[in-house]
Parts: sequence; C-alpha cells; structure tokens
Amino acid sequence: MIKRKFGNRSEWKRIIKSKYSQSYLNTKEFKGYITLLNTIKVTESLSVNNGIKRVKIVDDGYMWLQQFPLEKHHAVTTMFNANGEIVQWYIDICLGNGIENEVPFMDDLFLDIILLPSGEIIDKDADELEDALSKGIIDKNLYDLAWNETCAIKSLIRTGEFDLIKLSNSHKDFLFSTLK
Repeated sequence: MIKRKFGNRSEWKRIIKSKYSQSYLNTKEFKGYITLLNTIKVTESLSVNNGIKRVKIVDDGYMWLQQFPLEKHHAVTTMFNANGEIVQWYIDICLGNGIENEVPFMDDLFLDIILLPSGEIIDKDADELEDALSKGIIDKNLYDLAWNETCAIKSLIRTGEFDLIKLSNSHKDFLFSTLK
C-alpha cells in the first residue's frame, strides 16, 4: 500500500512541544503547499546514517520545511538545525501531492533522494521500490514513474536547475513569521 504522509507530522510521538504553520502559494516560482514544523522540545534527538555519514535531523529547535508542489511527482523536506542551517534536503518521489482535512500530503512512491549542502547526492530506498513492485503494491507504470522522476531530479540538481531547493530559506522565513 502506498503511504500517505502529512505535512504536520501529527503522528510523531517524539515531539513534545512544537509550532506549525502551512500555506498555499501560487507564484511564478512555486504552486502548491508549504509547511513548517518547529520542534521546540523532543523526547530525544534523531540521527540517521544517510549512506555517507551520520546526520542529526531532529532535536530541540530543529525545523522541517516541506514543499508539496501541485501536479508534480515529488515533495521536498528541508531539515534545518537549531541555528537555522540546512542539514539536508530529503526529496520524496511520490504519486502526487494534495490536501486532506486541510493538511497537505504526499502519496509516497518509496524512492528518495538526499541532497547534502556539500552537493553530495544519495539515492535511498531503491530496495523498497523493488519490493513494492514484486509484491504488487505498485505496477510497472508507477515503478517507471518513480525512476523517471528520480533521474530527472538528479539531472536538475547536477545542473543547478532544481529550483525548489533554492526556495527553502525564503519559504522557511515566510512560514516562520506565522508559526503558532
């Protein structure tokens, strides 16, 4: 089954206190939903091994900006540390993005790309995509869509044309002023 992931991360038990904001934007650069989760207090920090190094992605004061562009097959999560510095971009390949019960979501297609501030690109979860195809969770068309989208995004990143990541700081700053 394809997982639906929501921008407010309401299911996340490690967050004790947080602030959240979201908005719909229709600008020349971006059409879709953006969300910002500020983890004021967490039960414990979270570090992950991204295949290259161990990176802390959640702690007190960290922020997760999510961008859900409409009519696209990806969503981007920009993870900021407590100093407002970008830790990494996590690009989910998805069937689509939308809104349900007034909260933005993505329908995840398993395959992910991690982009580090250093420019390193890491492919994630190809095994999950293969498993989903072999178990009949997705068909060959969705499998191909996931790989085609991944290749297209990686090409845009390499040529400096994946503009969504260039909007991370301005989108964060815009939502930060409206946090509740």
